Amino acid sequence: MNRLFDLSFRFKLPLWGSFLIVATALAVSGALMLRAYDDLKEDLLISSKSLGRTLSKSLFRAMLHDDVWRAFELVQAPFHGEAGDNPVQPDGIIVLDRSYRIVVSSRPTVMPMLADFRRFGPEQAALADAIEALQGRDAHTVELPDAGHLYVVVPIADEAALLGALVISHSKSAFVPRFWRTAQSGALIGLLVLAVLLPANWYWGRRMAAPLVKLADHLDGLGQGLPEDLDPGLYAYRDELGRLFQSYRRMVQELREKAQLERRVVQTERLAAVGRLAAGIAHEINNPLGGMLTAIDTLKCHADADPLTLKTIDLIERGLVQVKETVAALLVEARLKSRDLAKQDIEDVRTLVAPASHRKRLKTAWCNDLPDSLPLPATLVRQIFINLLLNAIQAANEDGDVGCLIEFDANELAITVTNDGRLLTTEQMEHLFEPFSPLSESGHGLGLWVTYQIVHQLGGRISAKVKENLMVFEVRLPVGAEA
Repeated sequence: MNRLFDLSFRFKLPLWGSFLIVATALAVSGALMLRAYDDLKEDLLISSKSLGRTLSKSLFRAMLHDDVWRAFELVQAPFHGEAGDNPVQPDGIIVLDRSYRIVVSSRPTVMPMLADFRRFGPEQAALADAIEALQGRDAHTVELPDAGHLYVVVPIADEAALLGALVISHSKSAFVPRFWRTAQSGALIGLLVLAVLLPANWYWGRRMAAPLVKLADHLDGLGQGLPEDLDPGLYAYRDELGRLFQSYRRMVQELREKAQLERRVVQTERLAAVGRLAAGIAHEINNPLGGMLTAIDTLKCHADADPLTLKTIDLIERGLVQVKETVAALLVEARLKSRDLAKQDIEDVRTLVAPASHRKRLKTAWCNDLPDSLPLPATLVRQIFINLLLNAIQAANEDGDVGCLIEFDANELAITVTNDGRLLTTEQMEHLFEPFSPLSESGHGLGLWVTYQIVHQLGGRISAKVKENLMVFEVRLPVGAEA
């Protein structure tokens, strides 16, 4: 039994619905068949009593005058013509006197005149006892246990005298064929109803169960990662089940926002830790590095060295200068004094990166909605913009597309840069803003790191995402906040 309840709703709902439909159909059909049987039996008895009352009046006069032939004609009259399948047709009619002797019968060869009615068998004896027990002068129905006939007994009497009884018998099997025809018609209608309701039940049962099965499958995967979205059209109604799906969609949205927030927090903490480590190392390197460069300058000014030595000293100096520039890139300082950002600064950056764009034959979509001036440090914003554009140009395909959009809205400066180059995975983008990123195809991989540091020191935020087969970098800087 438990296995039945453990079945999937895809089968359990249609099966239970089918069981209820079939049980209801059988119960209704059975009740209707019993009602039809009772109605048919009642109609038969009513007709038989009416016939008996009519005959008893005529038989009273015939018996009063000892007119046996007239009495015989009267009991034979209902049998004239073809009975067909009329269940009201009597099986036999018998006239008894007060001593329960047969006066006349519709079958005189079986039940001859003046014979004692009780002698024809136990059923006839029991019927005679039942007639004797009846009181009153109205028609009565007698149904004996285990008897194959129904009897209608009508007294043959008037207000002054009781001459005998008229017994009309009906075989119980006489109206069974008509009952079965009625039952067959009802069964056929019931089958037609089942033929309509059962497929409809399976359709709606499976249609209601399918969303529940999908929901259960999605919930089973909660411990293995973020659940997937459900198709909004899977169940578009607003009943309790629809509210359950809405709650699931809200839960998925909140879980994704939570996971995204956790990733941003972890990434921010990791980058901040790396930044502090890099800045500390840079500060430690700067002091001996400055001393070495000073020593080399002194050596070049005062040493009387041969050309090979001087060439070696120049090589060492260039290497130390490169180290100094790399270390300087790690020391991002946003609190430097700078003029306000002007619209022309953005146009200057466009001019600066134009040669690199032309070399790759890129198509650049450019939109600069910046006002004349904004209270943001121009030097740092230019650095952010240059780094993002050069990164996009470097990543874009040959003859590809680079997009640039600068907007000012709701006290925020929004910079959006897109390219059609290689799309990064979510895992790769988690390490995109780290220093010396392995994703950089050329250079030291500090451009996006420096950009990230400047953006966060200015109180803004930077993000990278894939949208419509494009890599999209978006920076938002609050305008008017202290740097």
